[in-house]
Amino acid sequence: MSRSVDEDLLFRALADPVRRMLLDRLRAEPGQALGALVEGVPMSRQAVSKHLAVLEAANLVAVVRRGREKLHYLNPVPIQEIAARWIGTFERERVAALVDLKSKLEGEDGKA
Repeated sequence: MSRSVDEDLLFRALADPVRRMLLDRLRAEPGQALGALVEGVPMSRQAVSKHLAVLEAANLVAVVRRGREKLHYLNPVPIQEIAARWIGTFERERVAALVDLKSKLEGEDGKA
């Protein structure tokens, strides 16, 4: 696969709020099985499984098999590579200052 195809998969995977939520949950608690990831999500097990397949195809989720169980782990490397490519050309301090300012203005809950 060419680099642009990989980036397309990555951006498509990150575009969906459900997939971003799954990544957040894996960041908070690595090594979750499908059953744990389905808990508290208002969708079917099959739908969550399809979202995880998209994340795996984009290399954002790594899977480790333990017996019949698949454990899912966040792979932050592709996100870091994109950040380095797209944000690396800007001054990191300025970008960090803008992110901090935005957070402060919106408050901790992310609402203005």
